[in-house]
Amino acid sequence: MTPQAALRLLQDQGDAVKAADMARYHKADRPYVGVANPVLDDLVKAWRRELDLPDRLTLASGLWDSNIHEARILAAKLLTQARIRPVDAGAWEMICGWVPSFDAWAIADHACMAGQRRLTADPSRLDQVEPWTKSDHMWTRRAALVITLPWTKNRNAKPDELAQQERILGWAATYVSDPEWFIQKSIGWWLRDLSKRDPDRVRAFITAHGDAMKPFARKEALRKISP
Repeated sequence: MTPQAALRLLQDQGDAVKAADMARYHKADRPYVGVANPVLDDLVKAWRRELDLPDRLTLASGLWDSNIHEARILAAKLLTQARIRPVDAGAWEMICGWVPSFDAWAIADHACMAGQRRLTADPSRLDQVEPWTKSDHMWTRRAALVITLPWTKNRNAKPDELAQQERILGWAATYVSDPEWFIQKSIGWWLRDLSKRDPDRVRAFITAHGDAMKPFARKEALRKISP
């Protein structure tokens, strides 16, 4: 399966009316084909069975470079799995290379979901994520929190995992005065997910930094915590 063949297959399943609706919804200036996510999932399942990692990386790269909305979603889905063998450095580096071109939440979130698996497979990669927090590019700053969401989910975190969690919360603390809606939303999202396992830690963060956050972000952070 070459990128060119995959794009032809994608175009064959397109719907012009749905594509127009998607363009209005996502508001990013790029081509839309009008293909639903379940169809994309079926395509990815077949390609994962058929392709080894080098061929998958080639396909993902070509799909991403097309700039078509659904093709970029497919590229991210191709690299979204818990284990990639052989060594997955190529997948991680590819995902990192996509981050500076993020410009809309749906594509960014799918790419970050792929990155989450590669990051949890090797937490030392947090060192590569940390510079994103100081980027001039809003979507790169946001990605630093979205890609680290797995650190909100462990109820019985080990000491090193707790240290990593505190490190990421430190990044979030540097964001609280950022006026960008998507940055504030990402803080609230990270804290909300953490609150399901560690509500006291979220309360402590809000006590320390909540006054600098936008009201909607504070509300989001505390949404799952009982009064």
